[in-house]
Amino acid sequence: MESFNYLSIRYNKDEKKLEILDQRKLPDIEEWLVCTKPEDMITFIKQLSVRGAPLIGVAASMSLYNHILFNPQLTSEEILKVSNELRESRPTAVNLMFAIDEMMQLKESNPENRDYSATRFGEIAMRIIRNEVDMCDKMSKLGASLIQPGESILTHCNTGSVATVGAGTALGVIREAHKQGKNIHVYVDETRPLLQGGRLTTYELEREGIPYTLICDNMAACLMRDGKIQRVLVGADRIAANGDFANKIGTYSVAVLANHHNIPFHCVAPMSTVDIKCLTGKDIPIEERSQSEVQGASGAFGQVRWAPKNSKTFNPAFDVTPMTLVTSIILDTGILTKNDLNKLSE
Repeated sequence: MESFNYLSIRYNKDEKKLEILDQRKLPDIEEWLVCTKPEDMITFIKQLSVRGAPLIGVAASMSLYNHILFNPQLTSEEILKVSNELRESRPTAVNLMFAIDEMMQLKESNPENRDYSATRFGEIAMRIIRNEVDMCDKMSKLGASLIQPGESILTHCNTGSVATVGAGTALGVIREAHKQGKNIHVYVDETRPLLQGGRLTTYELEREGIPYTLICDNMAACLMRDGKIQRVLVGADRIAANGDFANKIGTYSVAVLANHHNIPFHCVAPMSTVDIKCLTGKDIPIEERSQSEVQGASGAFGQVRWAPKNSKTFNPAFDVTPMTLVTSIILDTGILTKNDLNKLSE
């Protein structure tokens, strides 16, 4: 295991100290939370202190590694129990399941050949981290090749270094296009109900000096109508075998609008987000969250409620966008259109 320090997660190998940036407090407060045990990480994931499909997988893996490092006496049954609890902390983001399955070496058919030592878990965790960084870099460069100079790009939710350990997925493409001097402008959906766009994407764009305009989610259509958006880039939490994908609630609406206005719509995600066992978008489990998130808002400013406290709400964390509305899926392995879906299983 090596020490590392990314925007949203860091580890000190000498102190055996794992910390995550509390995303609930951004953009105004940068507060680091110490994870001392898997139960801490499960809480951080559920309360969205840690979010973003690639980051969730890395954070859970590191939590499992550190737990074993501090508790070398654990039996294989106890390790399996903890890994399952981490694996089930959020149901939609398949990167979490992918990372935990890697840590538990499930590809090794004989359980007796699985090495549950801290040394082995550390090696696997570092491999997952390096792979995520590498996949982000490849996606960013592939996606940037599609961006034309002077384009204005709409993005939804947060898909950058806050959500990954690399440059990001959709926001990684934007970052790379800016780096290449393509003179782009970014329209940022605020992304209700938890405002990941308004709080987190703006935070990253501000840090990078990338020109942007923050909008309410219901403003995208008129911008598209007026020709002010030339492309849409979004991330994904799970991609099914047929190309349907789950992403933050509101992504499907953006896809419908883009399709109506003939605007290219791209999903950007690493191969660790592809779930070949999930045949179509209908098979993706969708997490439903607390009523309070729709009844009001919370953040560094505290918590407010504007709806009656007994208001009934509908609050799915994700929706599914069908491949029929997608121009292409930008993976670390290549750019896939509707005609290339067989490559998802290669």
